[in-house]
Amino acid sequence: MRSWRKMLAFRGVTMGVVGAMAFGSAAAATAYHNAISQIEVQDLDGLVTEQVEPKDPTDPFKDAPVNLLLMGTDIRDGSNADIGGTVSGMRSDTTMLVHISADREWIEIVSLPRDAFVDIPSCQLPDGSQSQPYRDKFNASFSTGSGGTDLKYAAACTINTVNALTGVTISNHAVVKMNGVIDVVDAIGGVKMCLPEALHGDPRSARIDLEAGENRLDGKTAIQFLRVRKGTGMGLEMGSDLTRIARQQAFINATLRQILSAETLADPTKTFRLINAALGSLSADPAIANPGSVAGLAWSLREIEKRNIIMTEVPVYDTTEGGVGGLGYLPEASEIFARLAADTPPDSVVLPEAEPSSSPSASGAAEGGSADTGEETGGDTGTDTGDTGDTADTGDTTTGETGGADGGTAEEPATPKPSPSPEVLLDGVCA
Repeated sequence: MRSWRKMLAFRGVTMGVVGAMAFGSAAAATAYHNAISQIEVQDLDGLVTEQVEPKDPTDPFKDAPVNLLLMGTDIRDGSNADIGGTVSGMRSDTTMLVHISADREWIEIVSLPRDAFVDIPSCQLPDGSQSQPYRDKFNASFSTGSGGTDLKYAAACTINTVNALTGVTISNHAVVKMNGVIDVVDAIGGVKMCLPEALHGDPRSARIDLEAGENRLDGKTAIQFLRVRKGTGMGLEMGSDLTRIARQQAFINATLRQILSAETLADPTKTFRLINAALGSLSADPAIANPGSVAGLAWSLREIEKRNIIMTEVPVYDTTEGGVGGLGYLPEASEIFARLAADTPPDSVVLPEAEPSSSPSASGAAEGGSADTGEETGGDTGTDTGDTGDTADTGDTTTGETGGADGGTAEEPATPKPSPSPEVLLDGVCA
């Protein structure tokens, strides 16, 4: 375990030097080294019960699916206190399981409701002791592991809980502080959202006022959009964490679309500026905390279809345990988790079609036709005995069929491919 982590660290330094030389850009090199200096690395070796060993220690994302657990936290240190006010301790906020397929053809993002009751396993605590297994709402796993002060142990306990809950082995993780969202959004010039109706937050929840139609959210507005739970518009009247998840997923979808639609990945300077902004307020595992590795992962996704970025809401129901209201997972949730564990795409993903066979005989057999008679699927034989008066050497020009003089047919046109289903966008995502 330790040996490949040392190799990974060495590779990170090497990639930084080689990358800067290859890019020939002082700005890219500066952004890279700025990112390196800000990253808080969380090596959870020994704290997480199930871990994924990379096939290639020098390239941790190579030929493998990525299961990245993103954990938002409302920790109120430094500039985070300016955003949400001063509150002691630390809690988890939004938690998302991001699955990137091994073939890099699709991404699925699953939000895990913080108010869902789950079994929290025994977790190692900062003082060396172990917590007792118990059942509580999901976000309790973060505060349990932290002992109130340590993000590293909070992340480990949350990962152990997700591993046990879903059966999906988390390969990578990152804890995102509130100011991190601001920096990323501002780094890409804001995020464009197209709202179906006006949205006005209750000042006691978050100060935000957006009109219906197109809006460009800057960093500070974006964080309020993600935090707000009460008010009017887009489900705020319900004051529910589930409607907030829907809004958050729309924002994440819009952000990913904007990053992938811009020429960010083709511009090394822009890429490392974005990575610098993202990593500056993250606590992450060694692979995610390596700007070179993250840049490589981002580059591998450069050709992904936007429609194959799938946002999934886990099916839940209202319930009460121990006199406390919360959520329970429906049986269909297990099917989603099992599919992710098997790296199987949802039905809505449109994958590239297999290349057709280049063998005419194989094609003819597949179509049920005969290569030596020119028989076509429409039943026309292409012979000179047709009853329409058309001669065999001219064919039927109204249908585009051309008969051969010897009774055969010319090469059949390729079967038209079905058009993919129209893309269904989440409320708030611009077409």
